[in-house]
Amino acid sequence: MANIRLENVTKRFGRVTALQSINLEIHHGEFFCVLGPPGAGKTTLLRLIVGLEKPDAGTIYIDGEPVNDVHPRNRDIAMIFQNLALYPDKTVFDNIAFPLRERKLPAEQIKARVAQVARMLHIEHLLERKPGKLSGGERQRVAIARALVRTPRAYLMDEPLANLDALLRLEMRIELKRLQEQLNETLVYVTSDQVEAMSMADRIAVLYKGVVQQCDTPDNVYNLPANRRVATIVGSPPMNFLTCQVQRTDGQLNLVHSGFGFRVIGSDHPLWDCLCRALPAVQEVLVGVRPEDIRLYPEQPTDVIAFPARVAVSEPLGAETIVDVQLGRDIIKVITPPTQYFAEKQPVWVAFDMAKVHVMDVQTGARIYTTGAPEQLQCILPGTCA
Repeated sequence: MANIRLENVTKRFGRVTALQSINLEIHHGEFFCVLGPPGAGKTTLLRLIVGLEKPDAGTIYIDGEPVNDVHPRNRDIAMIFQNLALYPDKTVFDNIAFPLRERKLPAEQIKARVAQVARMLHIEHLLERKPGKLSGGERQRVAIARALVRTPRAYLMDEPLANLDALLRLEMRIELKRLQEQLNETLVYVTSDQVEAMSMADRIAVLYKGVVQQCDTPDNVYNLPANRRVATIVGSPPMNFLTCQVQRTDGQLNLVHSGFGFRVIGSDHPLWDCLCRALPAVQEVLVGVRPEDIRLYPEQPTDVIAFPARVAVSEPLGAETIVDVQLGRDIIKVITPPTQYFAEKQPVWVAFDMAKVHVMDVQTGARIYTTGAPEQLQCILPGTCA
């Protein structure tokens, strides 16, 4: 196992800054995911760790030792690339055995070690075949076996499932998680697929334009996003963002939208203190609500405060339906059960889960506050906010 630490690491390619002041620590035996959109700097981060690139600033440590000037061969880290890079003219056995033969290990030791990892990945029956005769999932297992066979200090994986179909990706996600738990080794996994990151990782670093936006457990990244970018990258569909006016009148503090309103309860409320200190400089905030934290009603409910809206379009997806709803001046997305049907232009009523409402800075996108309890914000109907 290896502990990997990046301290103020910056990497530039000409005028382009691929990574900016990265500070991360990846713990022994951790399944660590780096999640971000294309161009975020994810692959560059892996290449720096393995030694294929050198940082322009900062230091990379492996088990407490700086490795900026250590050759990739001597870092003892295995990397699995997206294109797998198997030798087409060699059998599966020879592909897996290649790193051991490079180390000039005895033939019997190579045979035993290849057989061991082949059994672990359930590919022992494929050892005499060549890559051209394998399915995508089988080729993926061979690439993983080739990395496992040398028992490195850590494994780096660069979007290894990106070229597989949906069913194979699901199968390989389960297999990779099982394998990492069985080996108890450090694994750094790069992906642009939030489902992969959320389902497999112990911790996730969300990367955007070369900057780490948040590094935390999957639950915290999802439920307490650090900013608007994280809330957009994690979640499908992403969080709805609604610009609200901040109004303080007659000792009351309200967040006012054209389709709804919230009242901050009590002057001892943390959000009250935060916004009142910022007034009058801050006139607007972003209210963020995830599609699954919104409920649609065909008739006005009597047990919750709901806001009038209108259906714009409905997208049935089998297990769920995504409904686009016109709420005031904005379109929001709502996830509903497949048993609920809403027609285009149908009048509906929208209710928020008040325990899961986020308030964000409209300029920086940083999360100012997450309610956490429904009594902290009170719904008020449009026209009653003043």
